[in-house]
Amino acid sequence: MSHSLALAHRFPALRPRTGLWLGLAAAALLAVAAAAQAQFVPPEPGTQVHDASALKPPAGARVAIVEFADYECPDCAHANPLLKEAAAKYKIPLVRHDFPLPMHNWSFTAAVNARWFDTKSKALGDEYRDQVFANQISIYSPAILAQFTEKFAADHHVALPFAVDPQGKLAAEVKADYALGQRIGIEHTPTIWVVTANSKGAPFVEVVDRSKLFQLIDQAIADTRSR
Repeated sequence: MSHSLALAHRFPALRPRTGLWLGLAAAALLAVAAAAQAQFVPPEPGTQVHDASALKPPAGARVAIVEFADYECPDCAHANPLLKEAAAKYKIPLVRHDFPLPMHNWSFTAAVNARWFDTKSKALGDEYRDQVFANQISIYSPAILAQFTEKFAADHHVALPFAVDPQGKLAAEVKADYALGQRIGIEHTPTIWVVTANSKGAPFVEVVDRSKLFQLIDQAIADTRSR
């Protein structure tokens, strides 16, 4: 007879109490393990890039910011001033790609509108984008977006046509951007990278923590500096 079984026969009252203590001990161990797992779980990985062909600066630039964004995405609106500030501070391009999410009912139209304003001037198109983000909270329907766009055009002395994209060319460009994002592996907006050309370091780094954006750009500039 084992030692534990002998004790159980000699002290039968101990059996239920022993079981209780064992159960409490097991629960405590599980709680400790769960807490340890919660505390030491590794950070979520960035985007798993499948096609990196678009993750490079425009011709003539050593470093750039590349963003895939949706005009109805609150976090995209939140990120926009920071990305503009970084691009201005470092005098590097901010390359914006459209990734309108299917659940948003006016984001695709806003992307088409922005490209129409691009045909007047790239500066005007970018200002429209910035204004959409800045006023996003008040643009709650396609009808309100239409009113906003008409006012923007009037304020900038631009004649807005009845149909901004009658042949669907601008819509095709937006869809091409979305398809590009899918090929890359975009799963959320905004998705932001600092990209480099002829770098001694990584050719592109995703900005998962935007508080480190300037640090990542500093490193990218250092990695692309000629010796």
